[in-house]
Amino acid sequence: MNPARAPQSSFESFTRHPLVRALIVLALLFVFLVGVNGLGDGFKSLGRDVLESFFAATENPFIALMVGVLATTLVQSSSVTTSMIVALVAAPENALPIANAVPMVMGANIGTTVTNTMVSLAHMGRREEFRRAFAVATCHDFFNFLTVAVLLPLELATGYLQQTATWLASLATGVGGVDYDSPIKGALKAAVGPIKDGIGAVVDSPRLAGILLIIVSAGLIFTALFLLVRTLRSAMQTRVEVFVSRVLGRTAVLAMLVGLVVTTMVQSSSITTSLLVPLVGAGVLTLEHAFPVTIGANIGTTVTALLASLAVTGVNASAGVTIALVHLLFNLSGTVMVYPLPAVRNLPLSAARKLADIATKSRHWAVVYVLLLFYGLPGAFAVLNQLLK
Repeated sequence: MNPARAPQSSFESFTRHPLVRALIVLALLFVFLVGVNGLGDGFKSLGRDVLESFFAATENPFIALMVGVLATTLVQSSSVTTSMIVALVAAPENALPIANAVPMVMGANIGTTVTNTMVSLAHMGRREEFRRAFAVATCHDFFNFLTVAVLLPLELATGYLQQTATWLASLATGVGGVDYDSPIKGALKAAVGPIKDGIGAVVDSPRLAGILLIIVSAGLIFTALFLLVRTLRSAMQTRVEVFVSRVLGRTAVLAMLVGLVVTTMVQSSSITTSLLVPLVGAGVLTLEHAFPVTIGANIGTTVTALLASLAVTGVNASAGVTIALVHLLFNLSGTVMVYPLPAVRNLPLSAARKLADIATKSRHWAVVYVLLLFYGLPGAFAVLNQLLK
């Protein structure tokens, strides 16, 4: 036994205690909510002219969609993107209209698939393994493409998601007409206060102070989610692998529930879907068994935005709940639209297999696919938007 490792082992055993880990998770959730609250306050400080220029950019739903894609691919987390969208929608200065935010949420759903697609590239050294791994990664892409292709035009024509979410939010916020002063919101305001005071002591300009508050708040959101994911992943990863491989082949509903529960617990759909890549690549699971888990993960990832909506206060608080519900309804609608009918369900699976065949024959196309879809296409839309102004 190496005595030099004893202190490290003691610390690890301490942090593995369920009570300690639960306290760490609660603390990280609080930091995450503080970041969401501070982000809204920071955008309020920027002034109407800056906010109106942002409105103009996102009034085009296709540009808003690409903003959601690009933002999520850059931070590697739809949870971060959707949490920020909630904060912007709920900001006191109405930093982002709900109608502009809906396509951004859809784009975040597409952008989050970049992680497991990149994970699949690690299997390029083994031809058949790569074919299976790339297919299961990209079936997530094609499911989201199909959902966006149907629901974005439907939303633009009818406002289905926004109107339904607004109705549900009104039920949640108006039950019994009780004016409830949440102690969580009071604690969040108390936590954001010293951050704002510290920034105000360093800079004199309100706008610069707002920018710094946005940067600090975004850092808190990203860091809290990153540490939260690591904490929960270290506790669950090996257990999840065993559990997933044992039960997924039974029923599609059970597989969806597994994806939903695991994603809710680790606060990241990327972890759930990335876990499927090596399992399918190794032949432990089939593409058909993994697909409903991916759909469940899509639903589970909406919990983060719903948590973020708890942090918002003021006249636009219900708007934050509304956009979080839009995210949930979008994924539920996609599930109901795609999965029940075999002919529709097979569309993303067939497309993923065909793309995997192409990528296996000439593997540089897999890299081109990732770069073009997740970075090149959003950038091209942004340039085109500027040229057409």
